Amino acid sequence: MTHYVVGTTPETLVVVGGVLEVIVALACIGTAVVLYPVVKRQGETRALGFVTARVLEAACIFVSVGSLLTVVALRRAEAGADALVTGQALVAFYDSVFLLSQGFIPAVNALLLGSLLYRSRLVPRVLPVLGLVGAPLLVVSDAGILFGLWDRLSPVAAIAAIPIAVWEFSLGVYLIVKGFRPSPVTAGMVAADAR
Repeated sequence: MTHYVVGTTPETLVVVGGVLEVIVALACIGTAVVLYPVVKRQGETRALGFVTARVLEAACIFVSVGSLLTVVALRRAEAGADALVTGQALVAFYDSVFLLSQGFIPAVNALLLGSLLYRSRLVPRVLPVLGLVGAPLLVVSDAGILFGLWDRLSPVAAIAAIPIAVWEFSLGVYLIVKGFRPSPVTAGMVAADAR
């Protein structure tokens, strides 16, 4: 990406990547809003914290996408070699915000939502355990990246991200296929809907 501003590679992949990240950001907000009415019955403060963290995650993703699209704009404006330093700064900014928005904040989300789902037993306990185990691994990985022990694209970072990725994917699939398990937490919602 460093010499992208003066290069000849197509910009399509960067733009498509930006669009996909915007979709991720919107999904962050959507999932938090949809889950809030259910999980607030288990712990309103943590549920509100989860919504807040997801909105913050989405905001950081939007900002980081803006930095990449600014690099594309520099290229379209044919800024040339004079814009290389600016392009490098924007990419470095993207990398830093990525570490926060798609590294640290998902660990916070996993702790908040995982603890709520573990206590409520709305899903099989193995699912929130994945998030609760994956969160500290992700934080350690992010700390290693922050202190220069390994790169963001290193095998260590990839392996540390697997439990959180499996947690988020499997939770989404489980909820789409099966929904929440019947429990005292959801029983009140069914009674309220029947009125």
